[in-house]
Amino acid sequence: MIWIEILAGLVILLSFWSLIPRDEWWFRGADFPRLQIVVVGIIAFILLIFYQAEWNLKRQIILLLLIAALIYQLKMILPYTFVWKKQVKQVRTEQLNPEQQISILVSNVLTPNDQYHLLIEQIQTLKPDLVLTLETDQTWQNELSVIESDYPYRVPVPLDNLYGMHLYSRLELKETEVKFILSNEIPSIHSTVVLRSGQEVKIYCLHPKPPSPTEAKESTLRDAELLIVGDHIKDRDESSIVLGDLNDVAWSRTTRLFQRVSGLLDPRVGRKYINTFHAKYPLLRWSLDHIFHSTDFALVEMHRVPFVGSDHFPVYVVLQTGRVFEQVQEELEQSAADEQEAKDAIEDGIEKAEKEEKIVTDEIAQEHKMDMK
Repeated sequence: MIWIEILAGLVILLSFWSLIPRDEWWFRGADFPRLQIVVVGIIAFILLIFYQAEWNLKRQIILLLLIAALIYQLKMILPYTFVWKKQVKQVRTEQLNPEQQISILVSNVLTPNDQYHLLIEQIQTLKPDLVLTLETDQTWQNELSVIESDYPYRVPVPLDNLYGMHLYSRLELKETEVKFILSNEIPSIHSTVVLRSGQEVKIYCLHPKPPSPTEAKESTLRDAELLIVGDHIKDRDESSIVLGDLNDVAWSRTTRLFQRVSGLLDPRVGRKYINTFHAKYPLLRWSLDHIFHSTDFALVEMHRVPFVGSDHFPVYVVLQTGRVFEQVQEELEQSAADEQEAKDAIEDGIEKAEKEEKIVTDEIAQEHKMDMK
């Protein structure tokens, strides 16, 4: 009986541990394995119910706490299943209009990965309008040169620190900037893509550091960068897409806050998980690679791309814009508490960046800094 209680206790601990509002990685790490925690929790629940032993007070308390933990975990993960209401409408066959569509492939390639041909094959098969690669260095840039004839618009940022990124586009890019929002080590690409119809869409390509013992000890800078971009999008009320490896799961406190702050939608809600990491460990996977978009976009297609040699699977999404979608889709409401929480997180991130003597060069961060004074 004792090992069943230990198993249940672990599920209870991890479930409520993630509610503690701290930024250290050992707190924020509990956001990631919610699916795995639910599976272990269900096993513990069944064992606790059917194990032939006395139903004493301790067993009853553990059962009640376990039920509460499972309810909380299910509340976090069920929105990413078919049982939930879809946040993004599906484009019906009669509504399809290629002129208003944009197809996107996001792939964290893993810098040491030398199976270049696997990603190139997927790009040549899917023929996406935009390809965003992450963790790409000069070697990867050289290897991907074979696709350049199909992608006349390119934004190369080759780096050896695992935070290089490259944007390839079949569609015209304009007003393109490489920004370093909170650190001179972490780039982001900000641009405007022109659809075949002539409509302009702002795109934000991000890859902040994850909270982990080997990367950032806290999630402060990651959270602040995401919320700075979200607040920037909200202020401008433009057709927008945010894409990249955000090193955060879709159901985390910060990602959900980002959605409410930015007004962007997640096409996975009401459909399915797109668990992209870790590609080599099926039992330890969660969603780190994301594509969020404004309410004028609806979903044409979305799926996880097969293995390309990386620790991440790529993700492929086709979106279509139109006023009809904007009229029937509602962005998540931002409360006064959300606004204050985002402001505090941004302020903490800017202060931490300055304390660590990292360069706060981007005008977006400077703009928020001025707003706080």
